[in-house]
Amino acid sequence: MPHSLRPPFKVMHIISRLNIGGISPYVIPITALLRQAGYQSALVAGSVGKREGDMSYLAEQVGVQPLPVPSLGREISPLRDLATVRDLYRLLRREKPHIVHTHTAKAGFAGRLAAKLAGVPLIFHTYHGHVFHSYFGAAKTRFYLALEQFCGALSTRIITVSPNLQREIGTVYRVAPPRKVAMVVPGYDLSALRDLVRPSGDFRARFGVPESAPLIGIVGRLVPIKHHALFLEGMARVAHALPAARFAIIGDGELRATLEAQAAALGIGQSVIFTGWQNDLPAIYGALDCLVLCSKNEGLPSAVIEALVTGVPVVATAVGGVPDMLADGRGALVPPNDAEALAAAALHTLRDLPAARTHAQSLRKPAFDLYHITPSAERLIAFYAEFLGA
Repeated sequence: MPHSLRPPFKVMHIISRLNIGGISPYVIPITALLRQAGYQSALVAGSVGKREGDMSYLAEQVGVQPLPVPSLGREISPLRDLATVRDLYRLLRREKPHIVHTHTAKAGFAGRLAAKLAGVPLIFHTYHGHVFHSYFGAAKTRFYLALEQFCGALSTRIITVSPNLQREIGTVYRVAPPRKVAMVVPGYDLSALRDLVRPSGDFRARFGVPESAPLIGIVGRLVPIKHHALFLEGMARVAHALPAARFAIIGDGELRATLEAQAAALGIGQSVIFTGWQNDLPAIYGALDCLVLCSKNEGLPSAVIEALVTGVPVVATAVGGVPDMLADGRGALVPPNDAEALAAAALHTLRDLPAARTHAQSLRKPAFDLYHITPSAERLIAFYAEFLGA
């Protein structure tokens, strides 16, 4: 074996791309914090797709220079990805990390296979979500599941981000035996949101939203899995009951033109604001009265974390790790693909907004303590130590 398990330990995180949203705001600061903790820590990333938005600026801010592997990217294509495996294998043989930790599907496939071939002692993969329902047709889903089960056999451990996802990966979909599936809750740098005073910021003024108008927002990439079409269907019902309400779609992506046409067809085009990508999170959450998340499938969505930390009431579909996040009344959970239930929950929040705000304020500190990047890094370091110590 080309490695010896002696300090200083070298960790290499591999991610498909540093796109806006998703897990880029997690793996970038984690790489920096591991260095502060005494690890030799590196980040490998591929190319960002069109209209996804690029978060490599965040790496620059924390002094992380990603190692580029251009063949990494969004889509898995096993034949083409053999070149990616080759490139990663060469990189790993040169760098000789003690730990390879992969994130996202393509990086998980190519990274784990390359790590196994390179003789890396410890191979971890984190499921920040999964693609085993609501992404593809039945045949393609079975193919991806078989691929993930193969990669599960290559892994020292599989990591999930919530109890429900741990159950799904280990028991429902049997990606790996339950004993091999662990949970490490991730986090983000929430410092700028911890002490946010609401209402604040210039978001409403920039987008022409009256201060008195109830404002509901959805934050994320404009892609099918986020189900913005359901958001618009639900908000059309809200607009019928509360004509003064406004609806902010914050983000960008492949479905923007389709969603703009849908908003117009529903008769709420004048009430819906498409903001494009926005980097000023305090301004967003300082303006919102309610955050809606209506995805078909989710992991541990950063928008819900940000809303909890800033005291914004949340209405969300009960998918993936979301029920764990909003358990015990921390938010309103509704069934997936139910516009009527989504609208009813949003209307309930807006009609009793003082009480909803008071309750949301009480959740801010516990959410920060759980999801901030520093305790998240401590949890990950403790997880690594179990294996490095052995």
